[in-house]
Amino acid sequence: RQSGRPVDRTAWGDRGDLNPRLPGPQPGALTELSYGHQVGRHDTARPLRRGPDSGSGRVWLRSPGAASMCDDSWMSTRIVVIGGGIAGVSAAYHLLEVHPGADVVLLEMEANLAQHTTGRSAALLLENLGTPSARALCSASVPFLREPPDDLVDAPLLAHRPVLHVATLEQSDQVDRMLEDGTSATTPTLEVDLDEAMRLFPPLRRERLHRAIVEPDSADIDVGALHQAFVRGFRRAGGRIATSTRVDAARPSGDGWCLDTTDGEVGADLVVNAAGAWGDVVALGAGVEPVGLQPRRRTAFMVNGPGLDTTGWAFTEGVDEGWYIKDDGPQMFCSLAEENPSEPCDARPEELDVAMAIERLNEATTLGIRSVNSAWTGLRTFAPDESMVIGPEPDHPTFVWCVGQGGSGIQTSPGAGRLLADLALGGGPSEAFDGFDLDGVRPGRFRGQR
Repeated sequence: RQSGRPVDRTAWGDRGDLNPRLPGPQPGALTELSYGHQVGRHDTARPLRRGPDSGSGRVWLRSPGAASMCDDSWMSTRIVVIGGGIAGVSAAYHLLEVHPGADVVLLEMEANLAQHTTGRSAALLLENLGTPSARALCSASVPFLREPPDDLVDAPLLAHRPVLHVATLEQSDQVDRMLEDGTSATTPTLEVDLDEAMRLFPPLRRERLHRAIVEPDSADIDVGALHQAFVRGFRRAGGRIATSTRVDAARPSGDGWCLDTTDGEVGADLVVNAAGAWGDVVALGAGVEPVGLQPRRRTAFMVNGPGLDTTGWAFTEGVDEGWYIKDDGPQMFCSLAEENPSEPCDARPEELDVAMAIERLNEATTLGIRSVNSAWTGLRTFAPDESMVIGPEPDHPTFVWCVGQGGSGIQTSPGAGRLLADLALGGGPSEAFDGFDLDGVRPGRFRGQR
């Protein structure tokens, strides 16, 4: 059993390129970084790099002997995006789409982009997921997900897969609530009979089934390809990426900011905080009041499949969201679907969570799971009201938030990135957000402002 290992096909090299050979973080690796705050093991000996490294693909923020970058010598607006996960690369890509004259630099503290939550995600397009604002952002994202720019992808980002929710007799009321909530989606949630439920996921124990509902227009999202699409578009537009560059603090400098990083000082007119679980840590380092982010653990693992043709099988979960499962090639992808609070860290699986998930899955299915091939854990980070936080900080308008994606960060990334770019320099939302309630995502809602 390989604990803490992301699925190979969602791991990235330090240039943001998909690297199926990269195994991801291994047990004992010194990767639990927290922007200068120790969380578990902490690599405090990262060297300052001053010059180019031929062949590495890294971006060097300054050359040997160069003066501090915290000056006003640049002519265009310099924007620094902190965080190389899906939120950061989408924000960076859309910033150059909306503001093509800007100088945008993305800083990632790890050696690899998307090492934490994004690189450990097996995402679905599920329009009924999350708060009203998350659903609206998902709807705004669907055009990009279904028809991405041809020059940014090599294959479709989506693969159709229905989502099946199953319920016991005691859970019937939850089915009614889910059906009501599902009326707002482009394709409403539908109740199906038990024969159809068994067709969609044959290993279910029929004797435990009472009701079932399906979201027929859902799809798997190729997380690696989506992340890479944003990286490609960002780089082609002139954006720069610096990995292994941790931001330890930021201080006001004129009308902008001076960031203290492990590569030295970096100046910016605008800072975008897309640091995921570390979002409040970044804010504190900049003297900005946190919004109260709460990272929550989510563990997944792989087991042997049933040895059958699984073509057309649904992503299946208990209506109470106490477990879920789907086929993934010859294996089955499983989760307890837990949301246990955590500090920002390089999360690792806990045996009790895996054991509990196996118990629930064996109660609900005939798979008879007895062993695990691999397991890993990611952090899904929520704001106090579980809606995203997007836009300028009221008291520091050049500090812009893009955090709190919760469990919908992948499927909402095109819309969230575009909205961030629209609002970052004081503009209003584009027509894609007609009718969107900005108060539901603005950071001002946590400051008593609407």
